[in-house]
Amino acid sequence: MTQANYLQRIGEIEHYFDRTALDAWKKLTGDQPVSGIRATVRQGREDMRNTLAGWLPQDLTGWRILDAGCGSGVLSLELMARGADVVGIDLSARMISYARQRVADLRTAGSLSQAGSVEFRSGDMLDLTLGTFDAVVAMDVLIHYAPEDAKRVLESLAIRTRNSLLFTLAPSSHLLRAMLMVGKAFPRGDRAPAIYPTHPERLVHQLVQQPHMTGWHAGRTHRISVGFYTSQAMEVVRS
Repeated sequence: MTQANYLQRIGEIEHYFDRTALDAWKKLTGDQPVSGIRATVRQGREDMRNTLAGWLPQDLTGWRILDAGCGSGVLSLELMARGADVVGIDLSARMISYARQRVADLRTAGSLSQAGSVEFRSGDMLDLTLGTFDAVVAMDVLIHYAPEDAKRVLESLAIRTRNSLLFTLAPSSHLLRAMLMVGKAFPRGDRAPAIYPTHPERLVHQLVQQPHMTGWHAGRTHRISVGFYTSQAMEVVRS
C-alpha cells in the first residue's frame, strides 16, 4: 500500500460519509424506524458490536482503547461505561460532530454512563500522534480496503497496541461478489465505498507471519449474517 493509494482511499471514504451518508447513518445508529433492509443491517451491526465488546474484559478500568472508524460513537460510549479511556476517531468530521452532540445530549439528559472517558477526533486512524493503546477496535472499517492494504493497516496499528486488535472483514461469498459486480456495472455518484471480500482466516494467518507481528497470534473469530448484513469478527492478540 503506497501512501498515495492510502490517501486516495481515505479521501473517498471521507467524501462519502461527510457528503452523502450522514443522515442515513444517523437513522441507522439511532432508534428511529427504518426500512426492512436497513433494519437487518442495524441488527447485524448491533450483534457485531456486542461480539467485539464481549471479547474485551468487562472491567476496562485503566485501558486506553482506539475505536477506529467510530462513526456516531455508540461503541465508544459502551466501552467508556465499562471504565475505558476511549479515543474515537473517524474520517468524517460531520460524523464526529454528531458523536460529540450525542454525548452532550446524553449528559444533559443525565443518562451518560461515564466510568472512563471518551475523546472524539476527526482524522486518520494511523495518525501517530494518537499515541499507544491497550486495544484497537475497528468495526466494519477494513472492509473498505483491499486485503493487502488491510493487512498493512493492521501491522501499523499493532506497533502501537499492547494487547489486542479486534476488527471485522467481509467474508468472500458468491452473493457478495455478484453484488459488487452489479455495483461496478451500474455506478452511482452516491454509492458507498466498495467493500472488498476476503478470506478472513487466511488474511489473519498471513498477517501474524509478517516480521512486524512477532509475538502476535490469531484469536477468536465469529461470523454474523443477518439479512443484508454479513461480516466476520476477528481477533489478533499479543502473547
